Amino acid sequence: MVRQDAAAAQRLAFWGIPISLAVLGLKMLAWWLTGSVALLSDGLESIVNVVAAIVAFAVIGYAAKPADASHPFGHHKAEYFSAVIEGVLIVVAALLIVFEAIPAILSPRLPETPALGLAINLLAGIINAIWAYALIRAGTAYRSPALSADGHHIMSDVVTSAGVLVGLVLAIVSGYAVLDPLLAVVVACNILYQGWKVIARSIDGLMDRAASEEEEAAIKQAIATHAAGSLGVHDLKTRQAGPAIFVEFHMVVPATMPVGDAHDICDRLEDSIRAVYQGAKITIHVEPEGEKAHGIRVKVVEGMKK
Repeated sequence: MVRQDAAAAQRLAFWGIPISLAVLGLKMLAWWLTGSVALLSDGLESIVNVVAAIVAFAVIGYAAKPADASHPFGHHKAEYFSAVIEGVLIVVAALLIVFEAIPAILSPRLPETPALGLAINLLAGIINAIWAYALIRAGTAYRSPALSADGHHIMSDVVTSAGVLVGLVLAIVSGYAVLDPLLAVVVACNILYQGWKVIARSIDGLMDRAASEEEEAAIKQAIATHAAGSLGVHDLKTRQAGPAIFVEFHMVVPATMPVGDAHDICDRLEDSIRAVYQGAKITIHVEPEGEKAHGIRVKVVEGMKK
């Protein structure tokens, strides 16, 4: 992530704090008016959103710090910790919901002033939907795992809120009060599933996952288009670390080529890759013609041009 993108991502993360607090306030007001356990479960999940917004704001700022002697490859992976923390908090929220739902199942009661409570919860859900969409788009644009994880979790919260509203309407219309706490348990199960997905994505990122097939194809095309003067490349490797993408490969040149000419080719390749992925971290190892497996290298380049 380049510096301007990092600043924009952090500003967006900052606004997530007051927005998540406002949504939490609306949902807790809806619960206070109705006494609904399902609405309480929806509100408890929003507590996770508040904490996640605070953590994301702090972590995105830290991840944008330039490389230093202790972290020569930068601090990009810090964003994954935000997503892991959010996943753990989601699990805690689910357990709290179950804790509140069990007594209500044993002694169910219909919500009070349901119309007002449902209207307030609907307003909170609309705000969340708009904000989740903005976060997901920004997370993709800025290659920010923290913003993406936050956006996807809030979107799952929107789906949960919609399910709660539908379930409560059914409980009120049918008169079966036990549907309220049972719905809360269903919400808890959905939250656990979403929490697992957030944690799994974050762990995958911490394990130096390669770029996607589409991203690698774009990188290969950029190399193949601008590699004139070289004899081939091989051992292309990519990895993602938070918003950063690292690209490494070996380039074969004629044994008699001057160092300056090889350097010019490297500069051209780096510019072409960064035109596709701004801020990419690129390492090119230059090799003279005639080293072992040179024929294999040529085949790799020919395949990349297709």
